[in-house]
Amino acid sequence: MSEAVDGGAVRNLRELFAPKEHDHGGLGTILAHRVYARRSGRRGAEFVDLAVLPPGTSIGRHRHGADRETYVVLDGSGMMFRDGEHFPVGAGDVIANRPFGEHGLVNDGPGDLRLLVFEEPEAARPRTSPAASGEATA
Repeated sequence: MSEAVDGGAVRNLRELFAPKEHDHGGLGTILAHRVYARRSGRRGAEFVDLAVLPPGTSIGRHRHGADRETYVVLDGSGMMFRDGEHFPVGAGDVIANRPFGEHGLVNDGPGDLRLLVFEEPEAARPRTSPAASGEATA
């Protein structure tokens, strides 16, 4: 651990990441750290995680309830599965996984895939018209 200029402790993420074996039934062991967890009764994001997927590892296909989980690819590349479709993702991509949708991610690249993951309850999102949000109407 380093010391800050003012004497306070500075933690490096490398010290905080913990291994997660077969995350959601995925391949291998990824590294993750929960940066933020919402307190009960509070509004806003349910959690904010940082994750590192070494080459050949994955977050297995899974579903959530009535919430939206978003992946922000910070570095690296991989193959995303979302609701029956596969597509490549890379640094700068933002992937919103709809409530009750199925999604997963494989690092099929040569280097680490680094992600910011956050989840928010569907009710917490501001309501917009389907046309403005890009969602199909039935």
